[in-house]
Amino acid sequence: MSLLRRTLSSLAVAALVVGSAFAQQTPTPTPQVPHPTPVPRPVVPDAPVPPPPDVEGKSWVLMDYATGQVLASKDPDVRVEPASITKVMTDYVVSAEVANGKVHMEDKVTISENAWRGGGAGTDGSTSFMQLNSQVTLKDLLYGMIIQSGNDAAIALAEHTAGSEGNFANLMNAYAKQLGMVNSNFQNASGYPISNHYTTARDIAILSRALIHDFPEDYAISAIKDFEWNGIKQHNRNLLLWRDPSVDGIKTGHTAAAGFCLAASAKQGDARMIAIVMGASSEKARADAAMALLSYGFRFYETHKLYDSNKPLATPKLWKGTENQLPIGVTDNVLVTVKRGDYDKLKAEMDIPATLIAPFTKGQQIGTLRVTLDGQPVQNVPLVALNDAPQGGFFARLWDSIMLWFHSDKKPETK
Repeated sequence: MSLLRRTLSSLAVAALVVGSAFAQQTPTPTPQVPHPTPVPRPVVPDAPVPPPPDVEGKSWVLMDYATGQVLASKDPDVRVEPASITKVMTDYVVSAEVANGKVHMEDKVTISENAWRGGGAGTDGSTSFMQLNSQVTLKDLLYGMIIQSGNDAAIALAEHTAGSEGNFANLMNAYAKQLGMVNSNFQNASGYPISNHYTTARDIAILSRALIHDFPEDYAISAIKDFEWNGIKQHNRNLLLWRDPSVDGIKTGHTAAAGFCLAASAKQGDARMIAIVMGASSEKARADAAMALLSYGFRFYETHKLYDSNKPLATPKLWKGTENQLPIGVTDNVLVTVKRGDYDKLKAEMDIPATLIAPFTKGQQIGTLRVTLDGQPVQNVPLVALNDAPQGGFFARLWDSIMLWFHSDKKPETK
Protein backbone atom coordinates (compact mmCIF):
# COMPACT_ATOMS: atom_id res chain seq x y z
CA MET A 1 0.00 0.00 0.00
CA SER A 2 2.90 2.39 0.83
CA LEU A 3 4.27 1.87 -2.71
CA LEU A 4 0.86 2.66 -4.23
CA ARG A 5 0.57 5.81 -2.08
CA ARG A 6 4.04 6.97 -3.15
CA THR A 7 3.15 6.29 -6.79
CA LEU A 8 -0.11 8.18 -6.56
CA SER A 9 1.64 11.06 -4.75
CA SER A 10 4.26 11.21 -7.49
CA LEU A 11 1.58 11.17 -10.20
CA ALA A 12 -0.29 13.96 -8.45
CA VAL A 13 2.84 16.14 -8.15
CA ALA A 14 3.71 15.51 -11.79
CA ALA A 15 0.17 16.30 -12.79
CA LEU A 16 0.31 19.64 -10.92
CA VAL A 17 3.48 20.60 -12.76
CA VAL A 18 2.21 19.45 -16.16
CA GLY A 19 -1.24 20.82 -15.44
CA SER A 20 0.17 24.29 -14.66
CA ALA A 21 1.95 24.32 -17.99
CA PHE A 22 -1.09 22.84 -19.70
CA ALA A 23 -3.32 25.58 -18.30
CA GLN A 24 -1.09 28.25 -19.87
CA GLN A 25 -1.40 26.72 -23.32
CA THR A 26 -4.05 27.69 -25.79
CA PRO A 27 -6.70 24.92 -25.95
CA THR A 28 -6.55 22.81 -29.08
CA PRO A 29 -9.35 24.01 -31.41
CA THR A 30 -11.99 21.64 -32.72
CA PRO A 31 -10.54 20.02 -35.86
CA GLN A 32 -11.84 21.51 -39.06
CA VAL A 33 -12.90 19.42 -42.03
CA PRO A 34 -10.55 20.02 -44.96
CA HIS A 35 -12.33 21.33 -48.02
CA PRO A 36 -11.70 19.01 -50.97
CA THR A 37 -9.54 20.33 -53.77
CA PRO A 38 -11.80 21.03 -56.78
CA VAL A 39 -11.18 19.00 -59.90
CA PRO A 40 -9.75 21.26 -62.63
CA ARG A 41 -12.28 21.93 -65.36
CA PRO A 42 -12.91 24.48 -68.11
CA VAL A 43 -14.16 27.85 -66.95
CA VAL A 44 -17.94 28.04 -67.21
CA PRO A 45 -19.61 31.43 -67.67
CA ASP A 46 -21.28 32.68 -64.50
CA ALA A 47 -24.92 32.30 -65.51
CA PRO A 48 -27.82 31.65 -63.16
CA VAL A 49 -29.39 28.19 -63.18
CA PRO A 50 -32.97 28.49 -64.42
CA PRO A 51 -35.91 27.19 -62.42
CA PRO A 52 -37.11 23.66 -63.18
CA PRO A 53 -39.43 23.18 -66.16
CA ASP A 54 -43.13 23.66 -65.55
CA VAL A 55 -44.19 20.19 -66.59
CA GLU A 56 -47.61 18.61 -66.62
CA GLY A 57 -48.76 16.32 -63.82
CA LYS A 58 -50.66 16.36 -60.57
CA SER A 59 -47.36 15.85 -58.75
CA TRP A 60 -43.78 15.12 -59.74
CA VAL A 61 -40.26 14.69 -58.38
CA LEU A 62 -36.76 14.91 -59.82
CA MET A 63 -34.24 12.99 -57.69
CA ASP A 64 -30.51 12.49 -58.00
CA TYR A 65 -29.79 8.78 -57.70
CA ALA A 66 -26.34 9.00 -56.12
CA THR A 67 -27.41 11.10 -53.14
CA GLY A 68 -31.17 10.67 -53.00
CA GLN A 69 -31.54 14.45 -52.99
CA VAL A 70 -34.77 15.83 -54.42
CA LEU A 71 -33.65 18.48 -56.90
CA ALA A 72 -37.07 19.75 -57.93
CA SER A 73 -40.66 18.83 -57.19
CA LYS A 74 -44.32 19.73 -57.31
CA ASP A 75 -46.56 18.50 -54.49
CA PRO A 76 -44.23 15.55 -53.83
CA ASP A 77 -46.10 14.37 -50.73
CA VAL A 78 -49.67 14.60 -52.02
CA ARG A 79 -51.32 11.18 -51.89
CA VAL A 80 -52.21 9.85 -55.32
CA GLU A 81 -53.41 6.61 -56.86
CA PRO A 82 -50.37 4.80 -58.28
CA ALA A 83 -52.12 2.59 -60.87
CA SER A 84 -49.54 0.16 -62.33
CA ILE A 85 -46.65 2.09 -60.77
CA THR A 86 -47.65 -0.20 -57.89
CA LYS A 87 -45.81 -2.96 -59.74
CA VAL A 88 -42.48 -1.31 -58.91
CA MET A 89 -43.26 -2.15 -55.29
CA THR A 90 -44.31 -5.67 -56.30
CA ASP A 91 -41.05 -6.05 -58.21
CA TYR A 92 -39.03 -4.88 -55.20
CA VAL A 93 -40.75 -7.28 -52.78
CA VAL A 94 -40.40 -10.31 -55.09
CA SER A 95 -36.74 -9.45 -55.77
CA ALA A 96 -36.08 -9.12 -52.05
CA GLU A 97 -37.75 -12.46 -51.33
CA VAL A 98 -35.68 -14.10 -54.07
CA ALA A 99 -32.52 -12.59 -52.58
CA ASN A 100 -33.52 -13.97 -49.18
CA GLY A 101 -34.09 -17.45 -50.61
CA LYS A 102 -37.83 -17.48 -49.90
CA VAL A 103 -38.69 -17.99 -53.57
CA HIS A 104 -36.58 -18.68 -56.66
CA MET A 105 -36.42 -17.50 -60.23
CA GLU A 106 -36.87 -21.08 -61.48
CA ASP A 107 -40.02 -21.70 -59.39
CA LYS A 108 -43.02 -22.93 -61.36
CA VAL A 109 -45.99 -20.76 -60.51
CA THR A 110 -49.54 -21.95 -61.15
CA ILE A 111 -51.83 -19.31 -62.64
CA SER A 112 -54.91 -19.28 -60.40
CA GLU A 113 -58.34 -18.14 -61.52
CA ASN A 114 -57.89 -14.97 -59.47
CA ALA A 115 -54.66 -14.18 -61.31
CA TRP A 116 -56.11 -15.21 -64.67
CA ARG A 117 -59.01 -12.81 -64.22
CA GLY A 118 -56.61 -10.07 -63.23
CA GLY A 119 -57.89 -9.61 -59.71
CA GLY A 120 -61.02 -7.87 -60.95
CA ALA A 121 -59.33 -6.08 -63.83
CA GLY A 122 -61.10 -8.19 -66.44
CA THR A 123 -60.67 -7.11 -70.02
CA ASP A 124 -60.08 -3.48 -68.97
CA GLY A 125 -56.73 -4.22 -67.36
CA SER A 126 -53.37 -4.98 -68.88
CA THR A 127 -52.51 -8.65 -69.12
CA SER A 128 -49.68 -10.95 -70.11
CA PHE A 129 -52.17 -13.54 -71.43
CA MET A 130 -51.20 -16.23 -68.92
CA GLN A 131 -53.41 -19.32 -69.34
CA LEU A 132 -55.58 -20.53 -66.49
CA ASN A 133 -53.94 -23.32 -64.43
CA SER A 134 -50.77 -23.17 -66.54
CA GLN A 135 -47.38 -23.13 -64.85
CA VAL A 136 -45.01 -20.25 -65.55
CA THR A 137 -41.58 -19.64 -64.08
CA LEU A 138 -41.25 -16.80 -61.64
CA LYS A 139 -38.70 -15.17 -63.95
CA ASP A 140 -41.13 -15.13 -66.88
CA LEU A 141 -43.80 -13.65 -64.62
CA LEU A 142 -41.43 -10.84 -63.68
CA TYR A 143 -40.85 -10.14 -67.38
CA GLY A 144 -44.58 -10.15 -68.04
CA MET A 145 -45.29 -7.82 -65.15
CA ILE A 146 -42.47 -5.34 -65.73
CA ILE A 147 -42.47 -5.15 -69.55
CA GLN A 148 -46.11 -5.87 -70.38
CA SER A 149 -47.52 -4.55 -67.08
CA GLY A 150 -49.54 -7.75 -66.77
CA ASN A 151 -51.97 -7.73 -63.86
CA ASP A 152 -52.22 -11.51 -64.10
CA ALA A 153 -48.45 -11.81 -63.73
CA ALA A 154 -48.40 -9.45 -60.74
CA ILE A 155 -51.14 -11.35 -58.90
CA ALA A 156 -49.56 -14.74 -59.63
CA LEU A 157 -46.26 -13.45 -58.25
CA ALA A 158 -48.01 -12.18 -55.12
CA GLU A 159 -49.85 -15.44 -54.51
CA HIS A 160 -46.73 -17.53 -54.99
CA THR A 161 -44.57 -15.29 -52.80
CA ALA A 162 -46.92 -14.82 -49.86
CA GLY A 163 -49.74 -17.35 -50.25
CA SER A 164 -52.37 -14.74 -51.11
CA GLU A 165 -52.51 -11.25 -52.52
CA GLY A 166 -53.67 -9.94 -49.13
CA ASN A 167 -50.64 -11.41 -47.40
CA PHE A 168 -48.44 -9.99 -50.12
CA ALA A 169 -49.90 -6.51 -49.58
CA ASN A 170 -48.81 -6.77 -45.96
CA LEU A 171 -45.31 -7.55 -47.18
CA MET A 172 -45.43 -4.57 -49.53
CA ASN A 173 -46.30 -2.24 -46.68
CA ALA A 174 -43.60 -3.72 -44.44
CA TYR A 175 -40.93 -3.19 -47.10
CA ALA A 176 -42.30 0.29 -47.84
CA LYS A 177 -41.93 1.24 -44.17
CA GLN A 178 -38.40 -0.17 -44.11
CA LEU A 179 -37.48 1.98 -47.13
CA GLY A 180 -38.87 5.14 -45.55
CA MET A 181 -41.97 5.43 -47.74
CA VAL A 182 -44.00 7.18 -45.07
CA ASN A 183 -46.98 8.20 -47.22
CA SER A 184 -47.81 4.94 -48.97
CA ASN A 185 -50.29 2.15 -48.38
CA PHE A 186 -50.74 -0.81 -50.70
CA GLN A 187 -53.80 -3.06 -50.91
CA ASN A 188 -52.91 -5.16 -53.94
CA ALA A 189 -50.02 -6.16 -56.20
CA SER A 190 -51.28 -4.86 -59.53
CA GLY A 191 -52.40 -1.31 -58.78
CA TYR A 192 -56.00 -2.01 -59.75
CA PRO A 193 -58.11 0.79 -58.14
CA ILE A 194 -59.22 -0.01 -54.61
CA SER A 195 -59.95 2.03 -51.50
CA ASN A 196 -57.00 3.03 -49.31
CA HIS A 197 -54.39 2.19 -51.96
CA TYR A 198 -52.14 5.22 -52.37
CA THR A 199 -48.61 6.58 -52.57
CA THR A 200 -46.77 9.81 -53.39
CA ALA A 201 -44.31 10.97 -56.02
CA ARG A 202 -41.57 11.22 -53.38
CA ASP A 203 -42.21 7.70 -52.11
CA ILE A 204 -42.06 6.26 -55.64
CA ALA A 205 -38.74 8.06 -56.16
CA ILE A 206 -37.42 6.51 -52.93
CA LEU A 207 -38.64 3.10 -54.06
CA SER A 208 -37.18 3.47 -57.55
CA ARG A 209 -33.79 4.41 -56.17
CA ALA A 210 -33.85 1.39 -53.85
CA LEU A 211 -34.80 -0.98 -56.68
CA ILE A 212 -31.96 0.26 -58.89
CA HIS A 213 -29.45 0.03 -56.06
CA ASP A 214 -30.53 -3.20 -54.38
CA PHE A 215 -31.52 -5.32 -57.38
CA PRO A 216 -29.77 -4.02 -60.51
CA GLU A 217 -30.25 -7.27 -62.47
CA ASP A 218 -34.01 -7.25 -61.93
CA TYR A 219 -34.13 -3.52 -62.61
CA ALA A 220 -32.50 -4.16 -66.00
CA ILE A 221 -35.68 -5.94 -67.11
CA SER A 222 -37.44 -2.57 -67.30
CA ALA A 223 -35.14 -1.52 -70.17
CA ILE A 224 -36.36 -4.36 -72.42
CA LYS A 225 -38.62 -2.98 -75.12
CA ASP A 226 -40.89 -5.97 -75.73
CA PHE A 227 -41.76 -9.43 -74.47
CA GLU A 228 -43.66 -12.27 -76.11
CA TRP A 229 -45.81 -14.75 -74.24
CA ASN A 230 -48.41 -17.21 -75.48
CA GLY A 231 -47.67 -16.12 -79.05
CA ILE A 232 -48.47 -12.48 -78.31
CA LYS A 233 -45.73 -9.83 -78.38
CA GLN A 234 -46.36 -6.68 -76.37
CA HIS A 235 -44.25 -3.54 -76.22
CA ASN A 236 -43.01 -1.74 -73.14
CA ARG A 237 -45.26 1.31 -72.57
CA ASN A 238 -42.36 3.53 -71.55
CA LEU A 239 -41.99 5.71 -74.66
CA LEU A 240 -38.70 7.14 -73.40
CA LEU A 241 -36.94 3.86 -74.11
CA TRP A 242 -37.30 4.72 -77.81
CA ARG A 243 -36.57 8.42 -77.44
CA ASP A 244 -33.33 8.43 -75.48
CA PRO A 245 -30.76 5.62 -75.18
CA SER A 246 -29.74 6.84 -71.72
CA VAL A 247 -33.20 5.92 -70.35
CA ASP A 248 -33.32 2.39 -68.93
CA GLY A 249 -36.54 2.24 -66.89
CA ILE A 250 -38.72 2.17 -64.91
CA LYS A 251 -42.52 1.73 -65.13
CA THR A 252 -45.71 3.26 -66.45
CA GLY A 253 -49.19 3.34 -64.98
CA HIS A 254 -52.66 4.46 -65.97
CA THR A 255 -56.25 4.36 -64.79
CA ALA A 256 -59.05 6.85 -65.26
CA ALA A 257 -58.69 8.02 -61.65
CA ALA A 258 -54.89 8.06 -61.49
CA GLY A 259 -54.27 9.58 -64.89
CA PHE A 260 -51.08 8.76 -66.78
CA CYS A 261 -48.07 8.07 -64.54
CA LEU A 262 -44.43 7.35 -65.25
CA ALA A 263 -41.41 6.47 -63.16
CA ALA A 264 -38.36 7.04 -65.37
CA SER A 265 -34.62 6.86 -64.90
CA ALA A 266 -31.64 7.63 -67.12
CA LYS A 267 -27.87 7.35 -66.77
CA GLN A 268 -25.34 9.64 -68.42
CA GLY A 269 -21.71 8.95 -67.58
CA ASP A 270 -21.47 8.53 -63.83
CA ALA A 271 -24.68 10.48 -63.18
CA ARG A 272 -28.17 9.00 -62.88
CA MET A 273 -31.45 10.86 -62.48
CA ILE A 274 -34.90 9.64 -61.48
CA ALA A 275 -38.08 11.42 -62.56
CA ILE A 276 -41.54 10.57 -61.24
CA VAL A 277 -44.63 12.02 -62.91
CA MET A 278 -48.08 11.29 -61.48
CA GLY A 279 -51.43 12.25 -62.99
CA ALA A 280 -50.55 13.54 -66.46
CA SER A 281 -53.24 13.88 -69.13
CA SER A 282 -51.87 11.46 -71.72
CA GLU A 283 -49.20 8.91 -72.52
CA LYS A 284 -47.25 11.53 -74.48
CA ALA A 285 -47.66 14.16 -71.76
CA ARG A 286 -46.16 11.93 -69.07
CA ALA A 287 -43.23 11.03 -71.33
CA ASP A 288 -42.61 14.68 -72.23
CA ALA A 289 -42.74 15.71 -68.58
CA ALA A 290 -40.34 13.01 -67.40
CA MET A 291 -37.91 13.71 -70.26
CA ALA A 292 -37.90 17.44 -69.48
CA LEU A 293 -37.12 16.76 -65.82
CA LEU A 294 -34.34 14.30 -66.59
CA SER A 295 -32.75 16.70 -69.09
CA TYR A 296 -32.92 19.55 -66.58
CA GLY A 297 -31.21 17.46 -63.93
CA PHE A 298 -28.35 16.38 -66.19
CA ARG A 299 -27.85 19.86 -67.61
CA PHE A 300 -27.89 21.98 -64.47
CA TYR A 301 -26.78 19.74 -61.59
CA GLU A 302 -23.57 17.91 -60.77
CA THR A 303 -22.57 15.42 -58.11
CA HIS A 304 -19.30 15.63 -56.19
CA LYS A 305 -17.59 13.27 -53.79
CA LEU A 306 -16.49 15.33 -50.82
CA TYR A 307 -14.93 12.71 -48.58
CA ASP A 308 -13.91 9.08 -48.83
CA SER A 309 -15.30 6.36 -46.63
CA ASN A 310 -13.18 4.90 -43.81
CA LYS A 311 -10.52 7.60 -44.03
CA PRO A 312 -9.87 9.84 -40.99
CA LEU A 313 -11.40 13.30 -41.21
CA ALA A 314 -10.05 14.11 -37.75
CA THR A 315 -8.03 12.48 -34.95
CA PRO A 316 -9.20 14.23 -31.77
CA LYS A 317 -7.69 13.63 -28.34
CA LEU A 318 -8.82 10.41 -26.65
CA TRP A 319 -8.81 10.16 -22.87
CA LYS A 320 -8.40 7.02 -20.77
CA GLY A 321 -7.67 4.83 -23.78
CA THR A 322 -4.84 2.63 -24.94
CA GLU A 323 -4.26 5.23 -27.69
CA ASN A 324 -4.08 9.00 -27.33
CA GLN A 325 -6.14 9.80 -30.43
CA LEU A 326 -9.35 8.50 -31.97
CA PRO A 327 -9.58 8.55 -35.79
CA ILE A 328 -13.10 9.43 -36.89
CA GLY A 329 -14.66 9.48 -40.35
CA VAL A 330 -17.63 8.32 -42.39
CA THR A 331 -18.70 4.80 -43.34
CA ASP A 332 -19.78 5.72 -46.88
CA ASN A 333 -18.43 8.20 -49.41
CA VAL A 334 -19.97 11.62 -48.81
CA LEU A 335 -21.63 12.76 -52.03
CA VAL A 336 -23.53 15.97 -52.66
CA THR A 337 -25.46 17.13 -55.67
CA VAL A 338 -25.59 20.87 -56.29
CA LYS A 339 -26.42 23.29 -59.05
CA ARG A 340 -23.55 23.80 -61.44
CA GLY A 341 -21.34 26.58 -60.11
CA ASP A 342 -22.30 26.09 -56.46
CA TYR A 343 -19.58 23.61 -55.50
CA ASP A 344 -17.21 26.24 -54.11
CA LYS A 345 -19.99 27.59 -51.88
CA LEU A 346 -20.24 24.37 -49.88
CA LYS A 347 -19.15 24.49 -46.26
CA ALA A 348 -18.51 21.54 -43.96
CA GLU A 349 -18.06 21.36 -40.21
CA MET A 350 -17.87 18.63 -37.60
CA ASP A 351 -20.05 18.48 -34.53
CA ILE A 352 -18.19 16.27 -32.04
CA PRO A 353 -17.94 16.30 -28.23
CA ALA A 354 -15.12 18.37 -26.73
CA THR A 355 -14.03 15.45 -24.55
CA LEU A 356 -13.86 11.87 -25.77
CA ILE A 357 -13.40 9.20 -23.10
CA ALA A 358 -12.67 5.58 -23.99
CA PRO A 359 -13.98 3.00 -24.68
CA PHE A 360 -15.42 3.28 -28.17
CA THR A 361 -16.12 0.55 -30.69
CA LYS A 362 -15.45 0.69 -34.41
CA GLY A 363 -18.50 2.11 -36.19
CA GLN A 364 -19.89 3.81 -33.08
CA GLN A 365 -21.27 7.27 -33.84
CA ILE A 366 -19.16 10.04 -32.35
CA GLY A 367 -20.73 13.11 -33.92
CA THR A 368 -22.12 14.56 -37.14
CA LEU A 369 -20.63 15.98 -40.31
CA ARG A 370 -22.78 18.88 -41.48
CA VAL A 371 -22.55 20.14 -45.07
CA THR A 372 -24.33 23.39 -45.89
CA LEU A 373 -24.85 25.66 -48.88
CA ASP A 374 -25.66 29.31 -48.24
CA GLY A 375 -26.53 28.37 -44.69
CA GLN A 376 -29.00 25.69 -45.71
CA PRO A 377 -28.38 22.01 -44.84
CA VAL A 378 -27.32 19.78 -47.70
CA GLN A 379 -26.12 16.64 -45.92
CA ASN A 380 -25.94 15.52 -42.28
CA VAL A 381 -23.73 12.44 -42.06
CA PRO A 382 -22.83 10.42 -38.93
CA LEU A 383 -19.19 10.57 -37.89
CA VAL A 384 -18.03 7.26 -36.46
CA ALA A 385 -15.01 5.74 -34.79
CA LEU A 386 -12.86 4.12 -37.47
CA ASN A 387 -11.10 1.81 -34.99
CA ASP A 388 -11.87 0.12 -31.71
CA ALA A 389 -10.69 2.29 -28.81
CA PRO A 390 -10.53 0.19 -25.63
CA GLN A 391 -9.84 1.58 -22.18
CA GLY A 392 -6.26 1.94 -21.06
CA GLY A 393 -4.74 0.37 -17.97
CA PHE A 394 -5.38 1.51 -14.42
CA PHE A 395 -2.52 4.00 -14.18
CA ALA A 396 -3.21 5.41 -17.66
CA ARG A 397 -6.84 6.03 -16.70
CA LEU A 398 -5.80 7.51 -13.36
CA TRP A 399 -3.35 9.87 -15.02
CA ASP A 400 -5.95 11.03 -17.54
CA SER A 401 -8.49 11.52 -14.75
CA ILE A 402 -6.07 13.88 -13.03
CA MET A 403 -5.22 15.65 -16.29
CA LEU A 404 -8.88 16.13 -17.09
CA TRP A 405 -9.23 18.32 -13.99
CA PHE A 406 -7.02 20.84 -15.79
CA HIS A 407 -8.52 20.25 -19.21
CA SER A 408 -12.10 21.09 -18.26
CA ASP A 409 -13.92 23.35 -15.86
CA LYS A 410 -16.23 20.44 -15.08
CA LYS A 411 -15.34 17.32 -13.22
CA PRO A 412 -15.00 14.66 -15.93
CA GLU A 413 -17.29 11.68 -16.11
CA THR A 414 -15.56 8.53 -14.99
CA LYS A 415 -15.75 5.54 -17.37
